[in-house]
Amino acid sequence: MSHTTDPNVQSCVDACNQCYQTCLHEAMNHCLESGGKHVAPDHFRLMMNCAEICQTSVNFMLSNSAFSNHLCRVCAEVCDACAKSCEQISGMEDCAKVCRECAESCRRMAA
Repeated sequence: MSHTTDPNVQSCVDACNQCYQTCLHEAMNHCLESGGKHVAPDHFRLMMNCAEICQTSVNFMLSNSAFSNHLCRVCAEVCDACAKSCEQISGMEDCAKVCRECAESCRRMAA
């Protein structure tokens, strides 16, 4: 069921939700179990930051916050950074793809 009448907002909510779930799941499962580069502080911190800002962006959009666009702009930056980090580590392609899609959706919202 749609939480909002604006299809652009709903699309961004969906992208952020997907990114939140993917980053959290991958960090807590794939990364922790794989070790090595997967748990390097900068990478792991970025995964958790990405999950957190995506979830927060969803909350702002669903509450129709006047700050949603600003937050989406920051969210896009974090998602891009997370994608770049994931692209440098084997087995993280799916996460990188979801982050790139979320960043693109957030950029559209921030425009």
